[in-house]
Amino acid sequence: MRALPVATLLGLFAALLGLTATPAAADKPRLPPNPVYKAECGSCHVAYPPKLLPPESWQELMQRLGKHFGSDASLDANASNEISRYLAVNAGRRDAPAGAEPRITETRWFSKEHDKEVPAALWKSDAVRSAANCAACHTRAEDGDYSERTLRLPK
Repeated sequence: MRALPVATLLGLFAALLGLTATPAAADKPRLPPNPVYKAECGSCHVAYPPKLLPPESWQELMQRLGKHFGSDASLDANASNEISRYLAVNAGRRDAPAGAEPRITETRWFSKEHDKEVPAALWKSDAVRSAANCAACHTRAEDGDYSERTLRLPK
């Protein structure tokens, strides 16, 4: 058996690395989306990645859908059960935010990521209007991609 030249081996190695680090692979959400979650929750706002809140926060939000941040977001029992299971299984390990209605925007992680980098006036601008409007800056938020690579601050 004949050994392959070093240049050939290096080329193969580089090609393999390229296959595992392609932009298409990096752009995909790490978690398969739940179609019921995306349809129900994503009809009013971005279907936030479950990892952004701990299980107890998602449970609290699901129990209060009749008064969901000032709106009635009630679901039928089947949809509610499926979404609750999805959120519980895929929830993050973050600290729960304080308050009766847990807000992702009030977590320590959110503050750490945004407080120094986002000017206060941007939250109130017509293009953003709220810290909960992730899609205003994160151009791939709908796909679960919140990377800085896809970040575009509105003017």
